Amino acid sequence: MSHDPTAAPAIDDVRVSLGARSYTVRVGRGLIARAGAEIAPLLRRNRVCVITEATVAELQLDGLRTGLAEGGVAMEALILPAGEATKSWRYLEQAVEWLIAQKVERGDVVVALGGGVIGDLVGFAASILRRGVRFVQIPTSLLAQVDSSVGGKTGINSPLGKNLIGAFHQPSLVLADIDALDTLPARDFLAGYGEVVKYGLLGDAAFFDWLDANAPAMAAGDKALRQEAVRHSVRMKADIVERDETEQGDRALLNLGHTFGHALEAATGYSDRLLHGEGVAIGCLLAFDLSARLGLCSQEAPERVAEHLARMGMKRTLSDIEGDLPGRDGLIALMGQDKKVQDGSLRFILVRAIGDSFVTADVPRAALADLLDEALAG
Repeated sequence: MSHDPTAAPAIDDVRVSLGARSYTVRVGRGLIARAGAEIAPLLRRNRVCVITEATVAELQLDGLRTGLAEGGVAMEALILPAGEATKSWRYLEQAVEWLIAQKVERGDVVVALGGGVIGDLVGFAASILRRGVRFVQIPTSLLAQVDSSVGGKTGINSPLGKNLIGAFHQPSLVLADIDALDTLPARDFLAGYGEVVKYGLLGDAAFFDWLDANAPAMAAGDKALRQEAVRHSVRMKADIVERDETEQGDRALLNLGHTFGHALEAATGYSDRLLHGEGVAIGCLLAFDLSARLGLCSQEAPERVAEHLARMGMKRTLSDIEGDLPGRDGLIALMGQDKKVQDGSLRFILVRAIGDSFVTADVPRAALADLLDEALAG
């Protein structure tokens, strides 16, 4: 992987091939400014309903309105509150009832403008409105661009756990505008980077090496590097989703770090104490530590992951999370609520090396308890 910083910024197309439900993820600069030209070919009538959240609306909604208008597309917008708590029954109901009031028909297109919360919520609303209307993802966060906007997983959270209510509903188009990342606070960019580095850790050691060399410059703002990281991540996710759309097998590998991460998010009340990508990064390192404890990978592997996360200035241990956490048994109980539980057994994604992961339910509880005791002792 290389890039020429002097080259004109081209748009990379990544095809997600799922038969009749195939679509393209477009990755590049200026896509929001030309959204009308991008979306118009999908439309039966020249209007869209956009759902976004307050923080994103302030930064991107006028630009999207202008970009749509230049392509002859009118828009109506609903602005929801920002934050993980929006992925709830209350705001799902508000979104669906608003879309009905807007007289959205089965031939229309709903647009999700925002990060993972809005993409998940709006995708789910589209999946249940009139038994399914089409939708377009315009992910504005790094996390959404490389992960949640691709693959058709939509949903909301339950008080008992994350993403427990939802549906598989593939978008018709994804526009990942690299310029939108300029407005992300540094913490949010790094949280999204937790999902980028996950791709290298789970299945592509060469990508991890590339990130090890280039991620600091990427975080500092190099757009060509950002575009390449997003493109490569999306291609990896698309390849896995094509093989296993509804997570019967390979797709579970995308959950590296998530069994731990989701438990930590639940433990912190889905609050700003821990962002999703931060939980994933901490969870990835815990998965590597657990793998080393079980003799599956060398001790050097978790050390290298920890060193990389440290160099990026990321949260990587439980002691990096502000405030109190439940004890070992409380965390294990929260893991038990995870969607990846099968037949009552916790499923973990463990590793044999950087870039070589696998799914297993065969983790001795004592090893998990020891790992968490040590992690909580900090």
